[in-house]
Amino acid sequence: MEYADDGGKKRQLNKDELKKMLEQEIQSPELKSNINADDIEEAMEMLDKNHDGEVNFREFCRCISVLAKCYYHKKTGKGGKRGKAKEQGAEEEG
Repeated sequence: MEYADDGGKKRQLNKDELKKMLEQEIQSPELKSNINADDIEEAMEMLDKNHDGEVNFREFCRCISVLAKCYYHKKTGKGGKRGKAKEQGAEEEG
């Protein structure tokens, strides 16, 4: 991984490397301008499932998968908990 060379273990991202990666790779100006230190801390806590202070490849892939699913649901309006709740509500009314 390109960003995992600055410190810590190779092929794993520490908090500073995660921050650098997010700052350089996020393309949306709206999203990029809203990332702050608390967001990086929260992202690190969510991604670092084994609590070793670094994000390994498996943890990173899990994140990308969740982001892709969320993006798909938002763009298509399909899936997600909201869709299921609407369907259940319609069934109860009908």
